[in-house]
Amino acid sequence: MSRLNVLQAAAHGRTLAGMAVGALVDEAMLTPKPGLVDMRGSGAHRDLSWLLMCHSAHALAPAFEAMAYAGSTIASLPALRHRIGAIGREAEATMMAATNGVNTHRGAIWALGLLVTAAAQGPASGLAARASALARLADPGAPAHTGNKGEAARMTYGVGGARGQAAAGFPHVFDVALPMLRASRRRGDSESAARLNALLAVIAQLDDTCLLARGGVPALTAAQSGAQAVLDAGGSATVAGQAALRALEQDMLARGTSPGGAADLLAAALLVDRIEQTQETEHHHGETAV
Repeated sequence: MSRLNVLQAAAHGRTLAGMAVGALVDEAMLTPKPGLVDMRGSGAHRDLSWLLMCHSAHALAPAFEAMAYAGSTIASLPALRHRIGAIGREAEATMMAATNGVNTHRGAIWALGLLVTAAAQGPASGLAARASALARLADPGAPAHTGNKGEAARMTYGVGGARGQAAAGFPHVFDVALPMLRASRRRGDSESAARLNALLAVIAQLDDTCLLARGGVPALTAAQSGAQAVLDAGGSATVAGQAALRALEQDMLARGTSPGGAADLLAAALLVDRIEQTQETEHHHGETAV
């Protein structure tokens, strides 16, 4: 690989890492979110704050940059999968050190890490397929069992969880969150309302292992129906939608549940949105130059 190509890969990696961190910060600061950390408080969590979430996001920048660089420079998919798995485990340790042992972004490291790696491999048009191909490969360095709550919920309730979502090509990102985000923008919703509607669309359809781990099937069912009620009322920008959102939040807080899996997928959707917009802008500028 020439020095020029190495420098280009490094620069691209920094750009993608910045997009990933920005997406995590935007998700943390989006307000109001039902059951989740936002600018008002810690939601159903006792050990989290939006400042801690933002601190964690910035601490992960070197890991995302390293994953993107690997995506640009390692042609063998098994070797690439092994490399990003190792980077991901290092990133978890970095996260835990930055947060004094609080799990802020374990799921996001997996989802956004795969996406920045896949984004570094080629154009946005094949992003989902490339991320899926990586997720389906075995990582020889991964432990057989992590002991994480999400893994336990996945096994107990027979749902796909974060790994199943990635292996399927992130359908709740590409087929649920992004279409809702863009439809909300087109009808004139504010950016915050559009992002919140995207989150609610994911909550309404996702078998969220965070909800299952905290409250079982009743909590999941209540969250899904509550989120759908907000959307059916016209979304988070309408008076009726806001009333439905308050009801959803009150139910989640009473149950002590939080849709953390959906939050990770919203961050992933915001990342993909950034990547696609950037490539469209670059393509347009290229055409203009010609």
